[in-house]
Amino acid sequence: MRTKEASRKERNTKEASTYKEKNIFLQNLMEKYTKENVVVAFSGGVDSSLLLKAACLSAVKNGKKVYAVTMHTTLHTMNEIESSRKTAEEIGTEHLIIKVDELREAGIENNPVERCYLCKKYLFQKILDKAESLGIKTVLDGTNEDDLHLFRPGLKALRELGIKSPLAESDFTKSDVRKLAEEYELSVSKKPSTPCLATRFPYGSRLTYEEMQKVEKGENFLKNLGLYNVRLRIHGDIARIETDKEDIEKIVKYREKTISYLKKLGYRYITIDLEGFRSGSMDYFLENKREE
Repeated sequence: MRTKEASRKERNTKEASTYKEKNIFLQNLMEKYTKENVVVAFSGGVDSSLLLKAACLSAVKNGKKVYAVTMHTTLHTMNEIESSRKTAEEIGTEHLIIKVDELREAGIENNPVERCYLCKKYLFQKILDKAESLGIKTVLDGTNEDDLHLFRPGLKALRELGIKSPLAESDFTKSDVRKLAEEYELSVSKKPSTPCLATRFPYGSRLTYEEMQKVEKGENFLKNLGLYNVRLRIHGDIARIETDKEDIEKIVKYREKTISYLKKLGYRYITIDLEGFRSGSMDYFLENKREE
């Protein structure tokens, strides 16, 4: 009779084998894509950082060049731009930053349900235009396997534009991404995800620079309390704090300080979401609509 320990070892061996196979597949795929110069859509997060590192390693073997292209958008924080600069320098590749105003130019001021699709289509067309100006045909992005099973309208835009997603093609999950990033000793291997600021507001609400700057300040304050995953979701004058369940007590500990700071930003009611951090929680009502 097999013991639990034997079953666990067998499972771990299988997982290690699968991870190794994925890694080999990714390396072979990158060898293929870097037979010519390539552009990597680079946000500075762990997914695109791993992709950039893998692309650079393969490109060196092929004597080709990799350009990291970062979009300086109104929907991401300045911290993310600075982080992308540092990580590109760490990896050692040419880093190009394109400043855009997608809030107005992509037609997403009213935060439509198709926001992610419209935004991705707009941003990646800009990246394709930059690639074309460099004489490059292939643009890579850091979509991973897990993303394919979530509400990601932007994936449709990537398909329409012919963007390649090597991590997803290699069946790399977020866990796989972090594992390989750690093996490559990337400084962002444990960096939490940082989706665009529009995800903090309900669909159909008007997005403004002022409101997004308030959210950025509020989340920076909360991160300085020692929170890892944190989102400040806004419902009118209500600020709803989402964080990992084990970190909720930190907010309670700094309750008065948190209330004071967020009220100074203009929020009337400060709440803690007892369900904890949930990626894409503003999308839940869409799922309910589909079920009705």
